[in-house]
Order: sequence, then structure tokens, then C-alpha cells
Amino acid sequence: MNRDNGSIIRTEDLKKTYHDSGVDVNAVRGVDFEIHSGEFSAIVGPSGSGKTTLLNLISGLDTPTSGKVWLKGKLLSNMSGRRLSDFRRDHIGFIFQAYNLIPVLTVRENVEYIMMLQGIEKTERHKRVGNMLNQVGLSGMEDRLPPKLSGGQQQRVAIARAMVSRPDLILADEPTANLDSETGSDLIDMMYELNQKTGMAFLFSTHDPMVREKARRVITLKDGRIAENNIKK
Repeated sequence: MNRDNGSIIRTEDLKKTYHDSGVDVNAVRGVDFEIHSGEFSAIVGPSGSGKTTLLNLISGLDTPTSGKVWLKGKLLSNMSGRRLSDFRRDHIGFIFQAYNLIPVLTVRENVEYIMMLQGIEKTERHKRVGNMLNQVGLSGMEDRLPPKLSGGQQQRVAIARAMVSRPDLILADEPTANLDSETGSDLIDMMYELNQKTGMAFLFSTHDPMVREKARRVITLKDGRIAENNIKK
């Protein structure tokens, strides 16, 4: 599936300051970068460098103190409430360290949940779920509950859920942190293959050197600023 190489995310002088017990904490300090369609990219840096804060800002989950974020050419600060929520839902898929599956829903129900919010018809939802679970190696597990799955299987469900609504960008916050190295490596390889196949852009916040190895673009944060923004040839 080919997508154009236009900008998915663009930031301009992005800043975020938190106030903690009367002290200003500058989590993100004037960040400028751009992610294009189809890229497989990673934000890396030590704990406290601002990686997760930056992911929250570019997804509209958090509001910058100053600066601008564009998603698919739309300025996020011009949107709020339901409009922002729906726009984010339709353009971004999320993968979290803790999986964030709904434990009382089956695998199928977890994966199709976003499509239900989008009003996609049941037959189409089930078709997409079946196809997506096949791609992540979970065919036949549609009716299982998340607590009955291994950590790696739960993260595969989360990947399927993030991708099944066909967003432009997948944001993955430390997706391998709770997994052993072999399982994590398998998931990274799988996400890379899905990126190549679908053209959806992936942006990771990670400490995992295996993600850094696979990523075409590596953005290194240090003290809330971009220290490096390297693209592999």
C-alpha cells in the first residue's frame, strides 16, 4: 500500500513546562522536527529526556506551553474537545508499554473497539479484525480474553488494535519494555514488516537498542532538546 511522502507530524519550537511544588520543570525545550508518511522512526534518550512528553504533545494528549504541532497539516491547537478526540482517533494508533487492553473484552472486541467508535459496519469490522489478527500471528484467538494471553500475545493484540482502523501514524511508547528480548525482537521485526507492507508511519519512544537498529530516522533527545536527528541512507 503506497502513501505519499508528505508530512504526518510537524512541530515548531515546541515547549512544555510543568510546575511541580513551585518549581518549573522544562520537559520539552524548543523542539522542531517532522515525520513523513511511511517512516519507521524512533525517539531515543535517557530517562527524563522528554520522550514520553513529546509523544503526548504531538498526539494532542497533552497541550504545549508554547509552540505548534501539525497533524496531517491540521494545527492541533485549533482543535479541542470532541473534534480533537475524533481527529486523533482517525489519524493515530497507539501502542503502550502496558498493552492497555480491556480485560473483560475478547481479543476481537478489543481490536474492533476503535472501529465501533468510528461507526464502521459489523461485517467490515470482523473482516478487518480477522485479516489483522492473521498478520500479527493470532488467528484462532479471537474469543480469548487478554488475561489468558502471554505478554507478547497481548502486545500483538495491541498492535492489531492500533493498525486495524488504518491510521496514518502509529505511536508506540516503550512497546517492548515489559517483554523479554526475544519476544521484543520478534515484535519489532513484525512491526517493521507491517510498516513496509501498509505504509503506515511508526514513531517509537524507546530505550530498546533493537528499535534504534531498525529505525530509519533516529531522533535523540537530551534534556528536552533534540541533540541529533539522523536519517539512515
